[in-house]
Amino acid sequence: MKPAARRPLLLCALAAAAALSILLVAPPPLAAHLSSLLLAFPASPYAGGPKLVVLLAGQSNMAGRGLAPSLLPPQFRPHPRVLRLAASRRWVVAAPPLHADIDTHKACGLGPAMPFAHRLLHAASPDLVLGLVPCAVGGTRIWMWAKGEPLYEAAVARGRAAVAAGGGTLGAVLWFQGESDTIELDDATAYGGRMERLVNDFRADLGMPNLLVIQVGLASGEGNYTDIVREAQRNIKLPNVVLVDAIGLPLRDDQLHLSTEAQLRLGDMLGQAFLKFNSSMDSRQ
Repeated sequence: MKPAARRPLLLCALAAAAALSILLVAPPPLAAHLSSLLLAFPASPYAGGPKLVVLLAGQSNMAGRGLAPSLLPPQFRPHPRVLRLAASRRWVVAAPPLHADIDTHKACGLGPAMPFAHRLLHAASPDLVLGLVPCAVGGTRIWMWAKGEPLYEAAVARGRAAVAAGGGTLGAVLWFQGESDTIELDDATAYGGRMERLVNDFRADLGMPNLLVIQVGLASGEGNYTDIVREAQRNIKLPNVVLVDAIGLPLRDDQLHLSTEAQLRLGDMLGQAFLKFNSSMDSRQ
């Protein structure tokens, strides 16, 4: 690509970076207003082309509650070839908070998806375009993601729209959820079965029986049954379900949400897991 052709892409990314630097430190009412401004940015020049689509689902630690430092690390900054499917189902340059127009009842911050995307860009061909599809909502239990429930149906609809809107291939679901299922024993003990049904339903309704699902092992919980949920996550027996364990990553003062450092490290871990899985699949063919 010639330098003159790159200029609109760089300007778009720089504009997103400037807006997100304000958005991430703004109080919630102002942040909500600024979020709408982010959505008004011109669509990416890559919006109509093929892209690797990744569905982001779960609760608050996937939506992102990491606080923005004064200097945003490069792994969280916009890149012209990393797109986000807005709530309006329009492709825009991805800039955190990615879930600002999806997880609308809380102030969103930094999550793992941008570092994940940057990890893939670093390792992949220069032609790779990533399409991130935010679907996560804070405070949700896994039964709220069951087939027929609004969260599930919205995620499936957004996944289908992402593939249809300009073409692309659904490469994976990144799933980080379960903290709210540690409160009640019944929810914790039912977690494994519900998770397996969720994976099977996603695969059936998205028409991808071998769809990769990367789930994050809990680093924290809201209740006393975190170990039960973590054990259920480890015991998922379905093929093409990969566990990335977040235990030990630093938490914010609330001892529930991952810190910015933790989200950066988790995103890189998720990226490595995705690349390792696809490398192993290629070697089998």
